[in-house]
Amino acid sequence: MLDELRARVLAANLALPENHLVKLTWGNVSGVDREAGMIAIKASGVSYAAMTTDDVVLVSLDTGEVVHGDRRPSTDTPTHLVLYREFQSVGGIVHTHSTWATAWAQANREIPLLGTTHADLTADPIPLARALTSAEVADGYEEATGRILIEAVDGRPDERPCALVPGHGVFCWGPTPHRAVENAVTVEEVARLALLTTVLDPKARPLDDVVRDKHHERKHGPHSYYGQP
Repeated sequence: MLDELRARVLAANLALPENHLVKLTWGNVSGVDREAGMIAIKASGVSYAAMTTDDVVLVSLDTGEVVHGDRRPSTDTPTHLVLYREFQSVGGIVHTHSTWATAWAQANREIPLLGTTHADLTADPIPLARALTSAEVADGYEEATGRILIEAVDGRPDERPCALVPGHGVFCWGPTPHRAVENAVTVEEVARLALLTTVLDPKARPLDDVVRDKHHERKHGPHSYYGQP
């Protein structure tokens, strides 16, 4: 099972450059096996071009210690661990510095819900986490990043599958690593559309509630009918 997890996490990581979400080594994907109490995550600073399963490190969900692999895990591993421990429904997490989403994060602005593409992902604006305090940065920066992401989604990780970290980038999650990557792709496109829309019309209004709710419910609601059964 853990070999399968590592293979799925490798495939999800390789999907990041394929979808133009990362440059150089600026991103990572992880997945969790809750029964085994392990997460699998990209090794720190490894190039996507030559990445193999040897570059996917197994880490204890409880202790954060490396269990398998001779490479250091991503420096963002503590953030992933905090999120997995809090969000029991999450099976995969993605972090990137993708251009359009990060532009909103650097502007310290949430991404407004302006169109149906956004509503298909979430019925809320993409939240912006609060700024870290100097004490949080100095003492457990990565863990604190996880905590502010938890605050930002307000106990609704399934309804809010992503959030921005001020000046940093975007974290996305989902029931599997693959779904987390899909959410990251969607957030990047939503961020691009929102920025272009606000350039064309700085006073662009949010999508009408009735259309927002219809699009979100037909994909995620109890009577959803998007896709195949």
